[in-house]
Amino acid sequence: MNDEVSVDRSGAHCTITLNRVSKANSLTSAMLKALISGVEEASAESKVLVLTGAGGVFSAGADLDEARAGLAVSDLWERLSGAIARSPCLTVAALNGTVAGGAFGMVLACDLRISVPEAKFFYPVMKLGFLPQPSDPRRLSALIGPARAKMILVAGQKIASEEALAWGLVDRVVERAQLLQEASALTQDALAADPTHISAIKSMFDNPAWQNR
Repeated sequence: MNDEVSVDRSGAHCTITLNRVSKANSLTSAMLKALISGVEEASAESKVLVLTGAGGVFSAGADLDEARAGLAVSDLWERLSGAIARSPCLTVAALNGTVAGGAFGMVLACDLRISVPEAKFFYPVMKLGFLPQPSDPRRLSALIGPARAKMILVAGQKIASEEALAWGLVDRVVERAQLLQEASALTQDALAADPTHISAIKSMFDNPAWQNR
């Protein structure tokens, strides 16, 4: 595992933490590969997966030097968000601070999102001249609607936690000291369940036959 991505397993509970605090947890290709590996291992061995960050920022997105060198168009982003979206675990993004740019992908792919009050949300692809990850506009629109998704992706607006909560971009806002406790509280029923039951309920959200009932 990469030193800038730590994995903590306790029984069927897995927490993956971004730990590049000096660079606002900006993501390198090595970190993305480590995240993919950690998510895949958790999906095979755990019932619950929590993604969080060290320090005061969840992630500033792509490391800008690597982004300019090609990381911005790498398939690693989609591989990561796809691995999270396919995970049979209950997945929770416990956002310890601001989420920017490419970091949106892993957050949007989670089942639940909670954040601290100081968190802000922005995805400056218009300003920087990059395209968002292919699945991000769809997932973002599913959560907050296409017009609000365009506020972030096309108008480049920075959204504060209160507005993010009102829009449905995050599900709860909690004080920093309670962030991981709240994430743990949200996962207790899943931890007590059979893993096949977790995946069976999650699969119902993707089944058109159930959606049309």
